[in-house]
Amino acid sequence: MKRLIEQELLKCKNNPDKMPLVMFGARQVGKTHTIFNFGKQHFDNVLVFNFEGNKNLHEIFELDIDDSHRIIRDLEKLSLKTITKNTLIFFDEIQECAKALSSLKYFSEKAQNEFNIIAAGSLLGVAVNRENYSFPVGKVNRLVMYPMNFAEFLLAKEQEELLKVIKESFDKDTALPQSIHAKALDLYEMYLVVGGMPKAVLEYIQKQDFDFVRIKQQEIMSDYHNDMIKYASKTEAIKIRDVYRSIPSQLAKENKRFQYNLINSHARAVSYEIGLSWLIEAGLVCRCNKVTRGEIPLKYYEDFLSYKVYSNDVGLLNCQSGIPVGRILTGDFGGGAKGAMSENYVANQLVSNGFELNYWESSNTAELDFVVQIGDDVVPIETKSNLSTKSKSLNIFREKYNIEKSIRVSAKNFGFVSGIKSVPLYAVWCIKC
Repeated sequence: MKRLIEQELLKCKNNPDKMPLVMFGARQVGKTHTIFNFGKQHFDNVLVFNFEGNKNLHEIFELDIDDSHRIIRDLEKLSLKTITKNTLIFFDEIQECAKALSSLKYFSEKAQNEFNIIAAGSLLGVAVNRENYSFPVGKVNRLVMYPMNFAEFLLAKEQEELLKVIKESFDKDTALPQSIHAKALDLYEMYLVVGGMPKAVLEYIQKQDFDFVRIKQQEIMSDYHNDMIKYASKTEAIKIRDVYRSIPSQLAKENKRFQYNLINSHARAVSYEIGLSWLIEAGLVCRCNKVTRGEIPLKYYEDFLSYKVYSNDVGLLNCQSGIPVGRILTGDFGGGAKGAMSENYVANQLVSNGFELNYWESSNTAELDFVVQIGDDVVPIETKSNLSTKSKSLNIFREKYNIEKSIRVSAKNFGFVSGIKSVPLYAVWCIKC
């Protein structure tokens, strides 16, 4: 399955001043497969060195990690392969070896452009925040990989032509023919069930059975829970698990601001913040901070005490929530669930395009789902799960901050009226930084 991040990998490869590349991302988002597939396409050969349980590999990094050429010689001996300038060296699960991560600094300083190195790890974000880890800041390039966005989902379903017409309609603000619009909405609802985890997507494409998809999603979440136990103390693991389990109920509220008392009535932020931080570092959730003003730069106006939390994948969220597949496909699930799922979906698409998430509210009388910065503009994004065009909060925000560009995401077709760009739910991936 094609992943759009391969374009960024190619840019790094062709950079004349390239440094080792470190790829972050949650478990099961497809890092290993994507890097290996990229290496097969663009290098003479790929050497994979997986640090998980590999004692001989760890020993190579026990001494003089500043001697990059010595490390290369030892890697050649271990692999029985010659490493050339057109060999991709892939360090997988590098979080298992702190010294290997630190050694990337010296590959950048002493052997720049001599070797092609990509490192990745499922819990790398958690690992680099440990006290015994020295991350080579400024000496490596960084990429973050997310679950497959809706565009990648369509590519996996061989819908390239549909992607093209969606992008063209987005650029021109022209409505799609109703039959194509309806087809795209059906695929969007399918994506709500399947989500973007590659194994879940592949399971659906191969078997066309959502029951198998749910089984695969449950396996992925089981792996997540095992990681919580493996990479945290027993007390921390319980709190991490409790925070993760609370996400569906957090998002189902009318006020989606994260509240620790929903975990249990006695929960206090000081006790559970470490659990939330772990989930963010592991890439299992993303955080959306409140902004108090709709002005450039948004970072000046972030309120870190008020925030929303979204699952990293809407398919996993739906599985975790236990909403019957048939109800999702027909849109027949009410209360706050439908809006929560649409909002989480939009958050996932924006994050995969590199946006930092913010929201805005005014004295509890108006709340705007997302506020992003695109170039020199603050752009408010209102999310609707149906055909509704009521935009009280959006209008208040636009008037208050003299906003020229704004976006309404809904089930409506493309269009542009009174300064509001109408973007169908299936086209959020078109919104770029």
